[in-house]
Amino acid sequence: MEHRIKINGLDGLEDAARAFLSEIGSNRIIALYGSMGAGKTTFTTALCRVLGVNEDAVSSPTFAIVNEYRGAGGEPIFHFDFYRIESCAEALDIGFYDYIDSGCLCIMEWPENIEAILPPETLRVHIDEIENGVRLLTWTD
Repeated sequence: MEHRIKINGLDGLEDAARAFLSEIGSNRIIALYGSMGAGKTTFTTALCRVLGVNEDAVSSPTFAIVNEYRGAGGEPIFHFDFYRIESCAEALDIGFYDYIDSGCLCIMEWPENIEAILPPETLRVHIDEIENGVRLLTWTD
């Protein structure tokens, strides 16, 4: 089934994040695909905010590769940025499978850089800018 959520600017982010979380069911491995500036980090921030993470705690883990946040109930949320990863071995070196196998929510930016090691159950979500700051989230489950 194909899913689509339209985000009408920054004011619609939290509603889109709530809708997304309600539609993904038990999926815990989320790969966000989109061009530079598509809104991957901004959407991740909205997801985390809806889950009770202090907004100031969320930042792009471009240099750290992974950031860990805590939701309202204390559950870990892992946020990856594989933009600077040049090989799957680098992702494995940080314990990628330990994170993915934890059962915690894992949100990945630039997953195309580690496509070969993404598990089959990964939910692949595309973020596209369509016009005037409007974004479209699409995925198939």
